[in-house]
Amino acid sequence: MGFKIGLLGLGTVGTGTAKILLSPQGRHPLIQELEIYRVGVRDLSKTRDVNISPEILTTDLEAIATDPDVDIIIELIGGLEPARSLILKAIENGKHIVTANKAVISRYGPEIFEAANAKGVYVMLEAAVAGGIPVIQPLKESLGVNRIHSVIGIINGTTNYILTRMQKEGADFADVLDDAQKLGYAEADPTADVDGLDARDKIAILASLAFAGRIKLEDIHCEGIRQVTAADIAYAERLDFVIKLLAIAKHDPKNTNSTTEELQLRVHPTLVPKTHPLASINDVYNAILIAGEPIGQVMFFGPGAGEGPTASAVVSDIMSIAAILQTETEPIPHPLLSCTHQHYCEIAPIIELVTRFYARFLTQDKPGVIGKLGSAFGKHDVSLKSVVQTGIQEQLAEIVVVTHDVREGNFRQALEEVQSLDVIDSIASVLRVL
Repeated sequence: MGFKIGLLGLGTVGTGTAKILLSPQGRHPLIQELEIYRVGVRDLSKTRDVNISPEILTTDLEAIATDPDVDIIIELIGGLEPARSLILKAIENGKHIVTANKAVISRYGPEIFEAANAKGVYVMLEAAVAGGIPVIQPLKESLGVNRIHSVIGIINGTTNYILTRMQKEGADFADVLDDAQKLGYAEADPTADVDGLDARDKIAILASLAFAGRIKLEDIHCEGIRQVTAADIAYAERLDFVIKLLAIAKHDPKNTNSTTEELQLRVHPTLVPKTHPLASINDVYNAILIAGEPIGQVMFFGPGAGEGPTASAVVSDIMSIAAILQTETEPIPHPLLSCTHQHYCEIAPIIELVTRFYARFLTQDKPGVIGKLGSAFGKHDVSLKSVVQTGIQEQLAEIVVVTHDVREGNFRQALEEVQSLDVIDSIASVLRVL
């Protein structure tokens, strides 16, 4: 029994997927049952790095989505439209879906999964998060017996590469970004990566699986790395931290016994202790640390993007669908692979977050400044773990503080008071601490 594949998109990941399907030797024997039947592309004349017969190429992607002979649609065109419409059209025509499109799933997941469940087909998305790292299926299956407490990840390779270079070279953000663009590690428009939007899409998907509920993207607090400076990287080093862009989903610690799914969901640059497992994840690599009961902690590490790794995830999803179709006699959704939750998770406001903070101030160089800082913080129940005067810049003293755990709302109120002090020139930087 063979399965006919309709491949939408023959870019980097599409090419990698085709290469795997066309060379089954040494791989799982089920791959021999998978036939690339039709391929949708934008430009028929383009030279491609894979031996695809010209006869199966077409620019009519909707014709592939509605072709009665196609069993599984692989959506690898990216973006929101026409990807969303093609996925829904394919589902309407009884096709199973494999996609690497985190933007579509994070925004239109409820619509897509409701359509799939109604039609009795599967939507698989291992490649949508962390490239070749298997994390979607483990969350659905292997870790499904656990009560998940947190999912914390470095899930954007571009920002991790930039921060790693800044750490190693003492360089500023703008210089490293420019170089990363020249090397192809950053897009010409890097907004989605450096402003945290790509990581936000991915943590929405991971949180939905980990906590069995739908996630509204607008509820996720999101900050990028543009404000991280070489000075912050250097001070973090002196304090035994590294700075990483983290995507975090966890139960609100104040509500661990709550019957509702009140979660912390946030993306932001974070000071990570050097002893933490995520501190050593460098360059374009990704890692996701999952904590739960009874398993404890497990970490998934590997290449978060690229032709081969992402194509590996795509084909693994195709194989999962093919394996089920070989054994199913009726289109009954597999309980471990389908997505059936209906409710939206309650997301705690960021001002309720309890965490540590790092802040850097430029102040007048005179006695009593640290005392005034401490007094202003103390009025708002902010306890300082360390206060260091690090040097003089243009006749201004530079003071770095790290707090104990504090409610974010209290910390922000304290910052407003600090800002009003006559000895404070500016608040140069504020970052959260893991």
